[in-house]
Amino acid sequence: MEHKRITVFCGHYGSGKTNIAVNYALQLRKTHDKVAIIDLDIVNPYFRTKDSEDELRQAGVELICSDYAGSNLDIPALPAAMMRPLAERDTQCVMDIGGDDRGAVALGRFADQIKAENDCQMLFVLNFFRPLTGTPEEALCVMREIEAACGLRFTGIVNNSNLGPATTPRDVLATAERTARLCELSSLPLVMTTVWEALAGDPALRNEPVFPLRLQRKPV
Repeated sequence: MEHKRITVFCGHYGSGKTNIAVNYALQLRKTHDKVAIIDLDIVNPYFRTKDSEDELRQAGVELICSDYAGSNLDIPALPAAMMRPLAERDTQCVMDIGGDDRGAVALGRFADQIKAENDCQMLFVLNFFRPLTGTPEEALCVMREIEAACGLRFTGIVNNSNLGPATTPRDVLATAERTARLCELSSLPLVMTTVWEALAGDPALRNEPVFPLRLQRKPV
């Protein structure tokens, strides 16, 4: 996987991008002194990066999110602090973007700055087991809507197709052909195939670009 200073995760609602963003930021912290994760998910979904605030803080990852994250208030407020890690070139910056084109509108505020630096990878997270992204053609449609909303182009694809904790290696491999078709339609590479940690070492997945995930759970 080619490394960029800024990594943006976008996708359809429920694709799992927030869980991936948290895991990716924690992984980056193992090799970089300064890592920040920016929660731009102002659509107020079920799971927020703020739900992992304690773990991120203990690992030394800075979390920047709306003051209303984790509440029942749906207010599109973006703190000015979000600009700082984007401007600090010595900080590895991970961005978790809201679902679909509505959530990606917030990213558009930073599009010119991101383009100017030219050190960003924008990854499309998909789960073929979720509604409205069951086929490569449907997923491509969502991709194009997000790109149009934020003014940035995707650079790679993350296959996060899963059925939750019940996922088996066979389930993951069952989506490989559709993922390859999406890569062909979009002319983008498959950057990673995400699986739960327990599956990461399964021999059936040895040919996949596996990135192991620890399941982040919303506090009760």
